Amino acid sequence: MAASLLALLDDIASVLDDVSLLTQMAARKTAGVLGDDLALNAQQVAGVRAERELPVVWAVAKGSLLNKAILVPAALAISAVAPALITPLLMVGGAYLCFEGFEKLAHRALHSPAEDAAAREALVRALVAPQAALVALEKDKLRG
Repeated sequence: MAASLLALLDDIASVLDDVSLLTQMAARKTAGVLGDDLALNAQQVAGVRAERELPVVWAVAKGSLLNKAILVPAALAISAVAPALITPLLMVGGAYLCFEGFEKLAHRALHSPAEDAAAREALVRALVAPQAALVALEKDKLRG
């Protein structure tokens, strides 16, 4: 009886050890998903007064949490239902990031400095406009 109890405890200990190792591996694999936008880039907070920085960071954090609430369960469901879709979906995401990078480079090459100056002037006008326009501008900056 004592031997079977010790064997059971040994089995439980080995299962717990396996669970901890698998959890550690899963945490490493999902670190990119969970930490993709924890740090703000300088563009999102540039031109914002110091007392507005924390609300901007809070708004970005709320958006990040909403994305995680949607993306993490969706990724788990896809990997459980159709694991073969993971690679094509990652490739589509990579292609979209390539498109965004190309679009940024094309914008630099194809838009004249006069157009950029006009956009900057509109931004300055919005900054000196009433508070409502400033709130709309800030929300637009948060959306990207």
